[in-house]
Amino acid sequence: MEGLGSRGAPPPKVVVDGTLLQTFQRNFVQVQSLLDQNRLLINEINQNHESRIPDNLGRNVGLIRELNNNIRRVVDLYADLSYKFVEPPRYPSQEHCWLENGHKRYRPS
Repeated sequence: MEGLGSRGAPPPKVVVDGTLLQTFQRNFVQVQSLLDQNRLLINEINQNHESRIPDNLGRNVGLIRELNNNIRRVVDLYADLSYKFVEPPRYPSQEHCWLENGHKRYRPS
């Protein structure tokens, strides 16, 4: 069956550190804000382009730079999230993490 462990039971859920969840939430809020801003920038760029007014076309240069910078920031935020997801927090005195059911899962050293 889909989503079940080797013995037919659901796989254990890993208890996630609260600071990690806060980081995910903060990054996703930042990403959404940048994407919303990009939508507005793209709309303004399109309107300026369609107007064919020289001042508006000149303004597009700065708007496109801002759009590119926002895209870079979104990529950086996603890279940060994926790094934090792949690299679990290190526990200095223990080489395991606790599962929701109270069992330990040992990590290879």
